[in-house]
Amino acid sequence: MVSYKKLGLVNTKKMFAKAVKGGYAIPAFNFNTMEQMQAIIQAAVETKSPVIMQVSKGARKYANPTILRYMAEGAVQYAKELGCKKPQIVLHLDHGDSYETCKSCIDSGFSSVMIDGSSLPFKENIKLTKKVVNYAHKHDVTVEAELGVLAGVEDEVSAAESHYTKPEEVVEFATKTGCDSLAISIGTSHGAYKFTAAQCTRDPKTGKLVPPPLAFDVLKAIEKKLPGFPIVLHGSSSVPQDCVDTINKYGGKLPDAVGIPEEQLRKAAKSAVCKINIDSDSRLAMTAAIRKHFAEHPDHFDPRQYLTPAREAMKEMYIHKIVKVLGSNNKL
Repeated sequence: MVSYKKLGLVNTKKMFAKAVKGGYAIPAFNFNTMEQMQAIIQAAVETKSPVIMQVSKGARKYANPTILRYMAEGAVQYAKELGCKKPQIVLHLDHGDSYETCKSCIDSGFSSVMIDGSSLPFKENIKLTKKVVNYAHKHDVTVEAELGVLAGVEDEVSAAESHYTKPEEVVEFATKTGCDSLAISIGTSHGAYKFTAAQCTRDPKTGKLVPPPLAFDVLKAIEKKLPGFPIVLHGSSSVPQDCVDTINKYGGKLPDAVGIPEEQLRKAAKSAVCKINIDSDSRLAMTAAIRKHFAEHPDHFDPRQYLTPAREAMKEMYIHKIVKVLGSNNKL
């Protein structure tokens, strides 16, 4: 058993309470590689923001659980080296699919886990979530649960259709499970193709797809049922068109990739939504920088040559999200 506290990590309890009260959201950035982790920490330190570094089950397997634990400990020390005396860094499991996966993460130093039972019947979701909560709380680890289903594909998470969270279910669910935060479905979606062309309209001037608005009426109804309770949005990448255009310009094929408009995320961040998940935007920024670098420097083969601009591109994207979208800067 490895305690996250020995690694210098924190759980989400205090930072979520502060965010809900302050009307901003904590960035939850997925990472798979050292470069992504470095960029996340650099951005968080420069903006004086708390941050959640999260990994999916697939990312944990890719990085290796043991290496990941030391990366998390290294991230805390790195933040201190960069000048942050008391960093607030969470290591979070994104979309845990079983009790066993969540327990394994808790035992290896995670400070927060998500158990995703959203595909199960309501009562079974409660039962599974409660089991994870009981174990996690023994070790002061916070638990995120999910009600409603997000469409899209990202790592092992896949659903053809979204189903909005039912406000009439949230009180019973939160009360019976004891979860610390609740991921809801109000129209966000996983991946770089969050909406089909049929769900969108097209801007007559640019030809770009314009996605449908989020269901803020559902969010308001949930806030009314659970006043002050921490709410989470998954699938909240904006899929920056400059990154998509760069990827396509240098040999990529991402036709009609579309994400969540940032103005809608800004609105959500000012509500009870205190954690917003961003993954695809990092992937796009990294890929765009690498494709551009290879096109301009076909003779390069040293990974440091192309991963350096990729890391910088991700860092700039993270800073933009923290300052311009989530409002979590200067909150340490």
